[in-house]
Amino acid sequence: MGVKSTLDSHGLRPQKRFGQHFLTDPRILASIADAAEVTSTDTILEIGPGLGHLTQVLARRAGQVIAVEVDRELAARLQTEFANSQNVRIIQGNFLDAAPIEWVSRHGNKIAGAGEFPAPVSIPFKVVANLPYYITSAILRHLLEAEQKPQSIVVMVQREVAQRIVARPPEMNLLAVSVQFFAQPRIVRTIAAGAFYPPPKVDSAVVRMNVLTQPLLNVAEASRFFEIVHAGFGEKRKQLRNSLAHGLSRAPDSIVAALTRAHLQSTRRAETLTLDEWLACYRELAK
Repeated sequence: MGVKSTLDSHGLRPQKRFGQHFLTDPRILASIADAAEVTSTDTILEIGPGLGHLTQVLARRAGQVIAVEVDRELAARLQTEFANSQNVRIIQGNFLDAAPIEWVSRHGNKIAGAGEFPAPVSIPFKVVANLPYYITSAILRHLLEAEQKPQSIVVMVQREVAQRIVARPPEMNLLAVSVQFFAQPRIVRTIAAGAFYPPPKVDSAVVRMNVLTQPLLNVAEASRFFEIVHAGFGEKRKQLRNSLAHGLSRAPDSIVAALTRAHLQSTRRAETLTLDEWLACYRELAK
């Protein structure tokens, strides 16, 4: 049964407010699970399972699948579909409402509402998801800035966003720095818009992110680091000495001196800096 027929049979329609575009091609679904290197010992957190096609693939390979679906009608349908699947747990809720590990640790019925969460338990987990375009950046921040991060993240996103995530100088951007600070990303494959129902207006790409086991900076340092990065990209058409001086409310001379100590030319622009150069910039400006 096709996606449209499945939706019609349950009286459902794709919800624009949730950015729903459903993918059913078994070869593409398998390639996503392959990219995540799912094994029988893995706990998988799936965000936005939709009609459950990827959930089915993951359930055949993983030890446990926790699927968080914001759409109540789809979540109810998934409860019925996976009622006899011992390794699948469906939770209805907004993924951004709780830390990732809280979703993984949550206990209760096969489908749960917005009740209280148990005390988080340290459980290694991987994330696999077809992310709604409109909320991609927020979900990635939520995953990567969490106290307990996933081991890896494999997500399908808008192709342009994927290209921004893996960018290198001289085309760096705030999203690239934000992701690469926490993980090593790569594009696994691209997917044409026609593979979805309803088809989006743009093509998609599958991105794998290997999350760093050791953070580059502690929490307080990371907060200050991103203040500096945000200032640099806040006026990216300007040279660093100007964008940082304005964004950090500091004298241009002090910015130039710090950049010189970091072996960076003050006339460079934010998009030309590597992650290591941003770290050197932070260390000098933080003194």
